[in-house]
Amino acid sequence: MSLELSRKALSVKPSSTLEITAKAKEMKNLGKDVISFGAGEPDFDTPEHICIAAKRAIDDGFTKYTAASGITELKEAIVKKFRNFNHIEYIPEQIVVSNGGKHSLTNVFSAIINEGDEVIIPAPYWLSYPEIVRLAGGIPVIVRCSKANNYKITLDDLKGTWTEKTKALILNSPNNPTGMIYDRDDLQVIADFAVEHDFYVVSDEMYENLCYGKEEPVSIASLNDEIYKRTITVNGLAKSYAMTGWRIGYAGAPLEIAKVMGSVQSHQTSNPNSIAQMAALAAISGDQTCVRVMNAAFDERRKYTYDRVCDIEGLSAIEPKGAFYVFVDASELIGKKYKGQEITGAADIGKFLIEDYYVAIIPCDDFGFSDHFRLSYAISVSEIDKGMDRIKEFCESLTE
Repeated sequence: MSLELSRKALSVKPSSTLEITAKAKEMKNLGKDVISFGAGEPDFDTPEHICIAAKRAIDDGFTKYTAASGITELKEAIVKKFRNFNHIEYIPEQIVVSNGGKHSLTNVFSAIINEGDEVIIPAPYWLSYPEIVRLAGGIPVIVRCSKANNYKITLDDLKGTWTEKTKALILNSPNNPTGMIYDRDDLQVIADFAVEHDFYVVSDEMYENLCYGKEEPVSIASLNDEIYKRTITVNGLAKSYAMTGWRIGYAGAPLEIAKVMGSVQSHQTSNPNSIAQMAALAAISGDQTCVRVMNAAFDERRKYTYDRVCDIEGLSAIEPKGAFYVFVDASELIGKKYKGQEITGAADIGKFLIEDYYVAIIPCDDFGFSDHFRLSYAISVSEIDKGMDRIKEFCESLTE
């Protein structure tokens, strides 16, 4: 008998965003002047008061195991935050603190999915969603959303996708990679459909503090009691507080789901990092000035990046309202040639840009749109300016 590796694990694609970002870092280490519009990671340092709380935890010897689903003080702070910011009422027992947003989502689908259950995923989507669903035994059902509707799922999309096997819908607002935000009316349509057809909504609200202008985040679980019963709200500290490496995510869920998530986590990882939990407590319950400062900086970069994209012939985008990405439509470049080689998709554009122009972008094949790419503006304006100059030069070099 030959030993065979897990077919389920072998079917999982590695993260292309991390792969491209790693390549950009490697080239930088070799002395190349690389501009990276790659991974979604704030370029700010973690705010000082959060770091101080972590250092204090170490000095106090807070380095032992905690409760598997998180310390009570942090859960209580998350409950208060959900109440005041999201207008959702949870109790601490409904909160599960995990090792980052991906871990929270993994817990969610481990808790709700049975083999063969379907999960509706609007495209463009964050590339990890389908893989997390598959690993839990579910079937991702991808719905390509139209640019005409700002890449957001519609009632007609839902009607054409729902089946008796539908267990959940993944909702991401503000959205990665588009930067679009589902407003209250959008969410009400989705909520009514989910209640009528009795499926869960997994609401990924990781970018809730990155809304710009008059835009405000709305949590679908806050709309009414019926959708509240069917919603698992997922969030984390990474994007709002420049804490990507601290790996703290959390979820609020109906009590029976939270219990299962906590049980799964207790066997898979035990508790989240104890020191990072104290840092998270300081972040959530402390002064929020740092969040507003970073938001203002991202907003400036957002406007500049969007304007630069619109100024390049062959590229277009819808102005993002949140997160820190511009979702660039490069469909007009498909079929053109670069140095005699035909461009067949955004992956080719990404290859040519990194190799010849030292610019890293994220082709969105793995996000469900092979003719688009994503630019992260979580870098300085001067870096954005230099990178956009190079992208423009590349586009102007193309031939019919």
